[in-house]
Amino acid sequence: MKNYLNLAFVLMLSIFLVNCGGEPQKESEKDNKVSLKKTTKKESKKSDTKKVKASERVVLDNKGVGPIKNVDLADDVNQEMADNGKAVYDKMCTACHKIDKRFIGPAPTGILDRRAPEWVMNMILNPEEMVRKDPLAKDLLMEFNGSPMANQGLTEEEARSVLEYFRTL
Repeated sequence: MKNYLNLAFVLMLSIFLVNCGGEPQKESEKDNKVSLKKTTKKESKKSDTKKVKASERVVLDNKGVGPIKNVDLADDVNQEMADNGKAVYDKMCTACHKIDKRFIGPAPTGILDRRAPEWVMNMILNPEEMVRKDPLAKDLLMEFNGSPMANQGLTEEEARSVLEYFRTL
């Protein structure tokens, strides 16, 4: 009987060692596991940046798609132009945009801290093409439930006035 217990113990110990011990890893396998972990961390950082809403993302190097290639902003706001821009904004934009809060579209307050002036004007003047070709405009469209910005048919001068008004917000 004692021999059977010893045999059973040796058998169980053998099974335990085979199942739990496994083979030692080769150095190359260890390196692969480490590099996979590093890749996973990098990928999670990328996905974290995509979690930032398009309306909150700061993208100052994108001028957008459209007729505006360069906008020179003076150090001081042109108050007359800003007043004209406010009148245009109040007439054409307030159905979808509220100054300080999300609505159908994003709030314009602080927009020039997040976007290049050329991008803002191209979005005002050329929203259809911007949504088709500009990655940020596409992301904004998705963020705002697929509600595209309407082309209000503004002139470049009106759009520039609205931009000047945005500088005062």
